[in-house]
Amino acid sequence: QVQLVESGGGLVQAGGSLRLSCAASGTTFNWYVMGWFRQAPGKEREFIAAISRTGDNTHYQDSVKGRFTISRDNAKNTVQLEMNSLKPEDTAVYYCAAVHTGMIRTPAPEYYYWGQGTQVAVSS
Repeated sequence: QVQLVESGGGLVQAGGSLRLSCAASGTTFNWYVMGWFRQAPGKEREFIAAISRTGDNTHYQDSVKGRFTISRDNAKNTVQLEMNSLKPEDTAVYYCAAVHTGMIRTPAPEYYYWGQGTQVAVSS
């Protein structure tokens, strides 16, 4: 069983930055592809970014490319999401997720384990 706990959310002005972190426990962390997703009120949960087990490969949703960076530290069992140039439309609850697989996945239903989420609010 994998436990995921996100942190780092908050309120920021448009153009600002936030760094989200997700701590994993209860498993061998480097067995898992890690992903970040978000869900805004009234909308479906959407893929943001994912990183391979070793951290060598990443994949992003087009709307965040060049602004967000996903990274992981397998020694510390953590995955981060650095978010820059934030926009009001980035406002959502952000979730980290894990899937035991060798390849990056993007659909939310393919991820087995989820954190509780952290709120990000971007004011205009």
